[in-house]
Amino acid sequence: MQLRYTFRMYPNAVQRAALAKAFGCARVVFNDAVRAREDARRAEQPYPTAGALSRKLITEAKRTVERSWLREVSAVVLQQALRDADTAYRNFFASIRGVRKGRKVGAPRFKSRKDARQSIRFTANARWNITDSGRLCLPKVGAVKVKWSRTLPSTPSSVTVVKDAADRYFCSFVVGTDPSADAVRMPAGDSAVGIDLGLNHFAVLSDGTKIASPRFLRRAEKKLRKAQRELSRKRKGSRNREKARLKVARAHAKVADARHEFHHRLSTRLISENQGIAVEDLSVAGLARTRLAKSIHDAGWSSFVGMLEYKAKRYGRAFVRIGRFEPTSQTCHVCGALDGPKPLHVREWTCQICGTLHDRDVNAAINVKTAAGLAVSARGAQVRPGAVPAQREEAGSHGFPAGVRAA
Repeated sequence: MQLRYTFRMYPNAVQRAALAKAFGCARVVFNDAVRAREDARRAEQPYPTAGALSRKLITEAKRTVERSWLREVSAVVLQQALRDADTAYRNFFASIRGVRKGRKVGAPRFKSRKDARQSIRFTANARWNITDSGRLCLPKVGAVKVKWSRTLPSTPSSVTVVKDAADRYFCSFVVGTDPSADAVRMPAGDSAVGIDLGLNHFAVLSDGTKIASPRFLRRAEKKLRKAQRELSRKRKGSRNREKARLKVARAHAKVADARHEFHHRLSTRLISENQGIAVEDLSVAGLARTRLAKSIHDAGWSSFVGMLEYKAKRYGRAFVRIGRFEPTSQTCHVCGALDGPKPLHVREWTCQICGTLHDRDVNAAINVKTAAGLAVSARGAQVRPGAVPAQREEAGSHGFPAGVRAA
């Protein structure tokens, strides 16, 4: 399985200038490729091939006065920019034909030097390397200081250098994981869990554990409002406006990083303690069009579920998404009676058939697990076809990191 390992970089002033030059050259080559193919479309001619674009936009362009500065950066960076443009067009055509899953994607657009995110990619033939002192040596950039938070599991196949809106630099490595090492790190367990995601609590588990919602954006709103107000008062194009913009970007980055860390810690804990994970397939895009949009975006359900899914695949766990129209909040998990829809302010309800008092979220989490049909044995979790009757008592709660409390 291939994963990305990302680390913070700290280039000096000279290296920042070299990276800025590389970002600009890659952007120009990408835009030239998009322009060449758009011109061919308007002229009703066949699209130029990747080889023809490489000769025209890189090899021949370097010999001209207008594009002679392309020689100052690594040729691999320019070739990867062409590959990115080709991939963008392939995705666009696949989306039109209905081959590509997910939302429809539009045609590639021109990149701007004012884009918040700039990136370049070096493949193995660029001859980049990690020095003995732990620096990342990039061609025509130099040895850049990197803050290594963990070791790479294998030799990376490529590295992408990214500059974000907060003026921070990152290096992202594509590495392959070792299945045997993953099996040792996360041995097979004998438990399964259903998860009900919400706003009052970020997640409620089928064993009764309730995980408090951190609300990172809500807690930072006062600081963000102040920074945004200062930015609006600065004259456009001034250096003070750029300083204010960086202040706003760094405040937002701090919120995003805290949310990302919370998702990683919780998803890793759940994967390590459960052989089977079941979640509800929520329509986040639809919910984000309601009056609860800010709180839903603040929770970041899609990011969290995505982490659960790829970590389950990596460590051999069973991961199941149940249908979003499953009446998990309306069904009694004890007798299976369907009690009908309830408004959101109703957090507890009593079954009219068996008389059981239900916590709305815990009951939904149990029904999520039941609908997924997770069967746990000594060999690990397996998925049974169809729903099975839920047990009256579920497994006991497990320990969780800070910010998590039991019901």
